[in-house]
Amino acid sequence: MQWRRRHCCPIKMTWTVKRSLFRTHVAGLLSLALLFTIFLFFSHQDWLPGHSGPRENPLAYTIRGVRSPKGEANQSNSLRGLWRETGNVAPKPLLNLSSQQAEGAAGEAAGGGGGGGGARTGVMGLGDTMSTNNTLEKEMGVGGRLSAQPYRYILNEPFKCKDSTPFLILLIAAEPGQADARNAIRQTWGNESVAMGLGFVRLFLLGTGKSTDTFLQSSIEEESRVYHDIIQQDYQDTYYNLTIKTLMGMNWVATYCPHASYVMKTDSDMFVNTEYLIQKLLKPEMPPKQRYFTGYLMRGYAPNRNKDSKWYMPPEVYPSERYPIFCSGTGYVFSGDMAELIYQASLSIRRLHLEDVYVGICLAKLRIEPAPPPNEFLFNHWRVSYSSCKYSHLITSHQFHPNELIKYWNHLQSNKHNACINMTKEKSGRHRHRKFHGERPP
Repeated sequence: MQWRRRHCCPIKMTWTVKRSLFRTHVAGLLSLALLFTIFLFFSHQDWLPGHSGPRENPLAYTIRGVRSPKGEANQSNSLRGLWRETGNVAPKPLLNLSSQQAEGAAGEAAGGGGGGGGARTGVMGLGDTMSTNNTLEKEMGVGGRLSAQPYRYILNEPFKCKDSTPFLILLIAAEPGQADARNAIRQTWGNESVAMGLGFVRLFLLGTGKSTDTFLQSSIEEESRVYHDIIQQDYQDTYYNLTIKTLMGMNWVATYCPHASYVMKTDSDMFVNTEYLIQKLLKPEMPPKQRYFTGYLMRGYAPNRNKDSKWYMPPEVYPSERYPIFCSGTGYVFSGDMAELIYQASLSIRRLHLEDVYVGICLAKLRIEPAPPPNEFLFNHWRVSYSSCKYSHLITSHQFHPNELIKYWNHLQSNKHNACINMTKEKSGRHRHRKFHGERPP
């Protein structure tokens, strides 16, 4: 009985003990709430040093489908800041150097740059380019608005559309030294024969190489005299000037070929099934679309804040937590009227070095949302493993060397009418071979 009284029966607590226990519980709960709040705060900050998101990518992923009102307001304010005409305020550091400016920047970097030096970034060339281009003098016009014609044409083809209105214009971003890639494209998906009698224009978009390489420039000018398919302006041809290169193409279409039905912008290392693009997506028998833009849609992506990344986006240049919807720059298609709309919108939006993101911001200003393609596998910004069946039903595949491009294009052309039938025969043949040799099918 004594044991039960001491160990089993409830103990009568005084008011002081109860109050002490209550305070302990409340303090514990408040501590847990504070820790949870701190965890949530840091888990959503993609601008923290060294934080590059769940995986290394051109753009860091965000949680899709969860969009707080605060996040939407931040993105809206950021876009409004980009759209606002600068007036007397100098624009933020941008990435648009002409060839002369770029050489001056390189000279300063080689000479040590004098006293304290700028903040160093992890991307080679990006820090120097930004630090020497604070005022954007080359592109600024009257009243703080970006100039409509900031760079001089070195090579131009102003009469391409003089006698006819093309159904499709191909704008192909290429580097000055990529003569082999340009020749491979002329023989394959950029050849006039793929248009099957429809109006067709092929243009390679180039900036300038090093001014000391006069032989390269001379060979480009000779190539232009032979093929008449190169436009080139006086800006340095670098990855960080891809936005300038794309806008050069847009402005060319708007100026010299405004009535073209469709335009495709793509890169020199792409495989493009031009026939499938024309016949299955654009459909020449139908009236041309207006205010149309499509490609591989990139939704819910956030700026990459990792300074060691090629796709680093400084918070002071783009402070928002998310980019608007945009299409991968490896290949997108738009109606001819969009060239003028996008270019005019760009004149009041400060430049970003990520070309596809920048075009997406222009579309957001125009309140035009990119349309999803009829099939999500039509546009691919990666290398799709080759088979004639797969390649007869896609539009783009990435990362092709010139010799590969010619090889696979010729194979596809020789098999395009029975591409998937041959694939079925090959599979059944392999199955019979395994059965004959006692092998198990995969």
